[in-house]
Amino acid sequence: MTIARAQLVSLNTTTYYHCVSRCVRRAFLCGEDPLTGQSYGHRRQWVEQRILALAQVYCIDICAYAVMSNHYHLVVHINQSKAQQLSDKVVIERWSREHLLPPQILRYLKGRASAAEIPVCKKIIHLWRERLYSLSWFMKELNFSIARQANQEDRCGGHFWEGRFKSQALLDEKALLAAMAYTDLNPVRAGIAPTPEASQYTSIKRRLDSLKCRQLNPTGLLPFIRDVELEKSDAIPFGLLDYVEWVDWVGRQMREGKTGYIEPNQPTILARLSLKPRESLDLCFRLEQKRCLWIGTSEHLHSVKIKLNRQRIHGLSI
Repeated sequence: MTIARAQLVSLNTTTYYHCVSRCVRRAFLCGEDPLTGQSYGHRRQWVEQRILALAQVYCIDICAYAVMSNHYHLVVHINQSKAQQLSDKVVIERWSREHLLPPQILRYLKGRASAAEIPVCKKIIHLWRERLYSLSWFMKELNFSIARQANQEDRCGGHFWEGRFKSQALLDEKALLAAMAYTDLNPVRAGIAPTPEASQYTSIKRRLDSLKCRQLNPTGLLPFIRDVELEKSDAIPFGLLDYVEWVDWVGRQMREGKTGYIEPNQPTILARLSLKPRESLDLCFRLEQKRCLWIGTSEHLHSVKIKLNRQRIHGLSI
């Protein structure tokens, strides 16, 4: 039975989510058509650029992403507090980057709205403010624009994506760390890149390329808490270099039964988060092998079950 998105995305439970969207025509998202030999690889850049562009509009922070040949992964942070702190004019300005403004809002901006129009404008702005931190709206606008571009290129119509996007709630730092590493290592595991820094259209490559240019954090990606002077709610709760070492170490362990892997190493983040290497590695494997909606410790999963008033939840305990 399908679970309502309002229950899957609960900001009272967690603000971090792992999302996956898959193409209904599978190989024709970004891969190569075996019949015609035509390559669709340029569409991976479409998806990456669209993700980063929408991150500048919405209060949805991008922790990690990977654009593959027939699907993409996103790990996001929903920044509700940021959206609530925006002024009405900033909300309108953000919304106008992707949408046409109605006449009454244009008059409101110029100070020419009538007394009867002002309450209506306030309601519209309130609605837009809520949409700016809506994961469903973010994913809808991302998928719609890519589907429209692809259908125009293919000169066809119909569905481009395989139903609605899948989401997993990340209930603690361990779950967030595992989901980010799993996402960033997708090209390595698929055997299309030898190392994370060589994997195209991933957040980790974008971060590493930025470091080469002496820029600590690239535009469009949520920074790491130890690398910037930000509140914890506005940054990933560990350091960039620790994370890079962790991804490298996990990638080196992916040998048996995996298409791709990199050489082994030991990250310092294991000790700092009290993670046992084998348990953390198993979690990264189980993220792919077991379909689940919530990821966290047994205590966190039990708490979610109580909040949602459910007898059982489809969760992965770590």
